[in-house]
Amino acid sequence: MSEIAIGQLAPDFEMPTDGGATVALSGLKGKSVVLYFYPKDDTSGCTSQAIAFTENIDKFRALSCEVIGVSKDKVASHDKFKAKYDLDVTLASDFGTEICEAYGVWVEKSMYGRKYFGIERATFLIDKNGTVVNIWRKVKVPGHDEAVLKAVQELV
Repeated sequence: MSEIAIGQLAPDFEMPTDGGATVALSGLKGKSVVLYFYPKDDTSGCTSQAIAFTENIDKFRALSCEVIGVSKDKVASHDKFKAKYDLDVTLASDFGTEICEAYGVWVEKSMYGRKYFGIERATFLIDKNGTVVNIWRKVKVPGHDEAVLKAVQELV
């Protein structure tokens, strides 16, 4: 697993998304992309994060920026999650964790002394040329969407 650095080309991806679609980084050239990784659909922090990005989605879109949330949940789970909270962000499924590993967010975690692998909450801002221009790791949800939006505004 490699560590992604600011200034390098973002690893390309193609993943199934909610609604039966697919999304590929190579298909988003000319737009900036907020690629945020989160542990699990319909958990408190992940729900708060998705709602916060949804509340600002029009601002992101006005800046020609796509917001894509990635977890290893299956597409059916994403569909239920989006419907339950009326989310307006794209949710992509990395069920096999290949994309998580490529972005260095599939990490060893520990809870109550038990070690396991899971997704580190992290966000990558990719510019219209496919270059990583900002990285937030070990994200704390409150205010994160605003910090990301500010960084997107600075790209314009």
